[in-house]
Amino acid sequence: MTRKIVVVGAASFYMSVGIEEFPVRYVSTSSPRWLASGVSGAAGHIARILKALGDDVSLCTVVGRDLIGAGITAEFDREGLLGPGVIEGSESSAGVTLVTPDGRRMGFPHLTPVNQVRYPLELFESMACSADLLVLTNAKFVRDLVGPAALLGIPIAVDVHLMADLTDEYNHPWLEAAQIVFCSHERLPDPPELWVSKMFDHYPRCQLVGVGLGGQGAILGTRDGLLIRAEAITPQGVVNTSGAGDALFATFLHVWSSTSDPIRALHAAVVHAGWKIGHRAPVTASLTCEELSVLKISHSPRIIVERWDV
Repeated sequence: MTRKIVVVGAASFYMSVGIEEFPVRYVSTSSPRWLASGVSGAAGHIARILKALGDDVSLCTVVGRDLIGAGITAEFDREGLLGPGVIEGSESSAGVTLVTPDGRRMGFPHLTPVNQVRYPLELFESMACSADLLVLTNAKFVRDLVGPAALLGIPIAVDVHLMADLTDEYNHPWLEAAQIVFCSHERLPDPPELWVSKMFDHYPRCQLVGVGLGGQGAILGTRDGLLIRAEAITPQGVVNTSGAGDALFATFLHVWSSTSDPIRALHAAVVHAGWKIGHRAPVTASLTCEELSVLKISHSPRIIVERWDV
């Protein structure tokens, strides 16, 4: 059965620029190794991945009345994501990502144009009322929607990205409301396994905690004590690691929401994320469910199941 998933957050136009190294050496002008562009932003990317995998996706976002907005709107229309939840703002968000030959990236998101928007609560609630899952990204304009969303009785998922504090003030509303929480390992103050156990101790609503480990793959903890490790794979090598966390998160949600199997979901998520980072613009490349199934046969990561509660 197709699950209805509502995704809320920013959609941005991003340009990825291939550079030689970090730090960037100053010269007055320099030709990039390559240049690629596409529609991204956490919500935009997550929605595109879920749509490609076959979910019934409704997107709640803000797109400006500008040239960038026209391009974003056209792309969402082509992909079947342009619906009543896409509201108009005065200006679109955009960003630039610098990428080195080994795939490392440095992003420059410009979210100020949409951070100031007050998304209509009534519109969000009308979009969310029949959903099976709410993906509430931690964009600033989503903050006021989190409390009302928690009262709907619908599972909530969030990727808080670069988290460094268990009691993070900004992310607190999302962490209090969500049943599924993902983040990156990059700024964690504890080993990921310890972080998982602390999350469950601190946030009683949380049922699943995922941590992206970059080149080491990912781990996932379940409230009943499982700790699942999936090693990273790169079927096409590493070109641009931008959006790898979004791919891990979105693909996990797709499989988990239809199977309730966290092991199978993390397995698929690592495969899809590893495949996407083999592209110059990962946001423009997503597998269908059938394509992902085939890829999992030829490129299967090692999975280890342990316990975090021992």
